[in-house]
Amino acid sequence: MSQRKEASLDKIERERTVANIKSQKKRIKTAEKARMRNKAVRSELKTYVKKVRKAVEAGDAEAAQVAANAACRKLDKAVTKGVIHKNQAAKRKSGVQKLVNTIK
Repeated sequence: MSQRKEASLDKIERERTVANIKSQKKRIKTAEKARMRNKAVRSELKTYVKKVRKAVEAGDAEAAQVAANAACRKLDKAVTKGVIHKNQAAKRKSGVQKLVNTIK
């Protein structure tokens, strides 16, 4: 872990921690790490869906399909990591594919 992230976690722990129990302090720290990781993955998902929309707006069917495949793969990975629910991923994948099908 980078020093910057570690420093921010220590700062967060000092500011928000009301726990006195060692295991709870650790739980707060790990929950914060997971929150930051999940936030990054969700942001990445939005970026991949934006790429599909951009390709559809440009009218490039091939690029849109390639972007949609990449987006679907990232959505599936987010499900296996537990970032989003499988039904949420299915809904998003369906929407992405519908977008691509509008220009085919």
